[in-house]
Amino acid sequence: MSRVKERQRSTAEERRATVMATAIKTFAARGYYGTSTMDVAKAAGISQGYLYRLFPDKEALFAAVIDHCSAVLQEAAANAVAKVRGTDPEMLLQAISGAYEHVIADRDVLMILMHGNCAAAEPAIGEAVRTCYAKQVEYLRAISGASDEQLRRYFADALLSNVVMAAGVRDVDAPWARTLSR
Repeated sequence: MSRVKERQRSTAEERRATVMATAIKTFAARGYYGTSTMDVAKAAGISQGYLYRLFPDKEALFAAVIDHCSAVLQEAAANAVAKVRGTDPEMLLQAISGAYEHVIADRDVLMILMHGNCAAAEPAIGEAVRTCYAKQVEYLRAISGASDEQLRRYFADALLSNVVMAAGVRDVDAPWARTLSR
């Protein structure tokens, strides 16, 4: 007698994680405005109705994607600081900057951050973007001891890095591109 394997159903939390990973890739490719919930559901292999059981609407899904990317950034910063010997804020911010560059080398995360800024006029997305920045600023302040000016400079450089990476400026061999690319 052969045993028939019973198909194991995934839990809502597992499905939610799958949808999140899929949503990051889908939104990164075409942005908030260019991606439908049907696109995300199809890519995740679920029905649009089930997607709405996990997330009440497209705005909430995209806000959750931003929250996820914020957590990825925070984890990268924590890991970078854990490897640094010393407490000099500049040294810590330099390590965090390297970790940030590594995170945004993942084009999907980079594009979510860029698309989030562009879609911030949508109430839930704007709130998620502001919360992401607030969490990052306060977390980096706490773990690095950096001053407001040091943090402002760090974020200015990080946002410039986003533009440089998204626009492919590092691939351009010109004085202006080298200036912006550090």
